Amino acid sequence: MQRLDVAVEHWPIAGSFTISRGSRTEAVVVVATITNGDAIGRGECVPYTRYGESVESVVAQIRSMEAAIADGMTREALIHNLDAGAARNAIDCALWDLEVHRTGQPLYTLAGMPKPEPMTTAYTISLGTPEVMHEAAKRAADRPLLKVKLGGNGDPERLAAVRDGAPNARLIVDANEAWRAETLAENIAACERAGIALIEQPLPAGEDAALATLKTSIAICADESIHDAASLAALPAWYTAINIKLDKTGGLTNALALLQAAKARGLGIMVGCMVGTSLGTIPAIILAQGADFIDLDGPLLLAKDRENSLRYHGSTLMPPW
Repeated sequence: MQRLDVAVEHWPIAGSFTISRGSRTEAVVVVATITNGDAIGRGECVPYTRYGESVESVVAQIRSMEAAIADGMTREALIHNLDAGAARNAIDCALWDLEVHRTGQPLYTLAGMPKPEPMTTAYTISLGTPEVMHEAAKRAADRPLLKVKLGGNGDPERLAAVRDGAPNARLIVDANEAWRAETLAENIAACERAGIALIEQPLPAGEDAALATLKTSIAICADESIHDAASLAALPAWYTAINIKLDKTGGLTNALALLQAAKARGLGIMVGCMVGTSLGTIPAIILAQGADFIDLDGPLLLAKDRENSLRYHGSTLMPPW
């Protein structure tokens, strides 16, 4: 019989992490552990208030699956028993990890994916004043790909400051739904001047019709507007790329389905993560091989990661296999 346990952990962030919705100094993660005999599987998730989640609600959702897990619920059955989100992600990844330890096969083999090679991840520049972001960009100027958090008013000045601080880096930006239709043209022009390669979720999900008439060569990437494979059909045509995150899809199982469907539709692929430890990032590596943009720097933003954590050589992520 399988046993499901859940724990809440706090991991300090190196400095702070700031986006348009606020600032944090620690990552609060929820870990699901499934035990079957001598085999143990673990999965990590990060509850996100933007999607109506709290640590307490996610813990309760995970615990609601105790009886089903004890009865041997599969990953496929889990999708029908729990909605997409952080709680399902923790359980799904724990079930994958359990299979890894029961079979002795690496995760990428079980997922039917190629063995991942070292990959370049974005490194995040948190939202701040242009002066603060300029200094942060200078410190990270030797990294090949930077992800710039924006916040609405004053973003053209922020973009100019970051570009001046890191003149040779490839830049992508994430507005976290902070732009508005009336400032869209100004912000897009600033992105074009700064040579931005991708803009992630510029307008609020469901209030993004202004993107329909947008003329730019910059990739427009959906984040809050896309969650799991089921929501892909409703994705507006003005998005040319999507950000796949395990905490949105509800785990690796659905993320693999979303990846396949998005590629079939011709969408660009970005693989992202929340700010958490290596435990939550490792399954996303399976998706990232060959992605157009990789944003798996969550563990890099922590003051300390888990033991036996992922290895990063600068911005090069070294897969654990």
